[in-house]
Amino acid sequence: MSRIQATFARLAAEGRKALIPFVTAGYPYPDVTVELMLAMAEAGADVIELGVPFSDPMADGPVIQRAAERAVKAGIGLKAVLADVQAFRVSNQLTPVVLMGYANPIERYGLDRFVLDAKAAGVDGVLVVDYPPEECVRFAALLKEQDMDAIFLLAPTSTDARMQRVGEVASGYVYYVSLKGVTGAGHLNTAAVAEMIPRIRRHISVPVGVGFGIRDAATARAVADVSDAVVIGSRLVELLEVQPRDNVALTGAQFIREIRSALDA
Repeated sequence: MSRIQATFARLAAEGRKALIPFVTAGYPYPDVTVELMLAMAEAGADVIELGVPFSDPMADGPVIQRAAERAVKAGIGLKAVLADVQAFRVSNQLTPVVLMGYANPIERYGLDRFVLDAKAAGVDGVLVVDYPPEECVRFAALLKEQDMDAIFLLAPTSTDARMQRVGEVASGYVYYVSLKGVTGAGHLNTAAVAEMIPRIRRHISVPVGVGFGIRDAATARAVADVSDAVVIGSRLVELLEVQPRDNVALTGAQFIREIRSALDA
C-alpha cells in the first residue's frame, strides 16, 4: 500500500476528507519550498501536490503560469524539485507528496531514471497533465512497481469510456477538474460537481479529489461534502505571491489551517 492509499484509508476510517494544497516548487523564492511544505503539513495538509515548473503550462491560469515562469527563471527544474522532496523527507516521512506537471521534463529526464530517482527522493505519486492513460501504461506500471501512484485528471467533458479507461490505470486518487477552463477560474458550480461525482464513482474505485476554482473555506466545505478530497492551488499560490520571504511558510500554514477547520467542522 502506497503512502497515498494509506492516508486516504486512515481519513475514511476517521470520517474526514483529504485536504490537498498545490504549490509550485521554487516559488515564490527558490529556497522556501521545503519550509513551506513542512508548515502546510503541520497545519493539516493531508497530501501535498508539488508543481514541477515548466515553460508552457497549458492547463494553468495566470497565477500558476507566473509562478512557473518565475521558478524556471530561478533555475528550478526537475532535479531541484526532487531535491526539495528529499529534504522534506528528512523531517516528514508521513505526508504524501505528488509531483504535478507536464510530460516534457519527465521525457527529457528519462522515464526509468525519473521513476527510480523519484522513489529515492520520497515521492508518492505523479500527475502528468498531458499524459492520457492510453499513452502511459508503461509509466503507470513503473510507478506501481515502486509503490508510487499514477494520478489522472477527469473533466466535465469526460465520457464514460474515458472514465473507465482512467479507472483501469489510476491509483491513489483521481483529480476531477471541476470546470471547463484553467486553474484559478472563479465560476465553480458546486451543484454540477455534486451531480458528476456519482457518475465518476461508477467507473473509478479510487478516491475522487476535486480542484480548479476552489478559493475559500465555504466552497471547500461544499465540495468536500460530495468528494473525498479538496485540491486548492491558485488561491494559495496567489496569497504567497505577495509575501516577503520570511512570511511565506506562515501564510501558507494559516490558509491551510482555515480550510482544514472548515472541512472538519
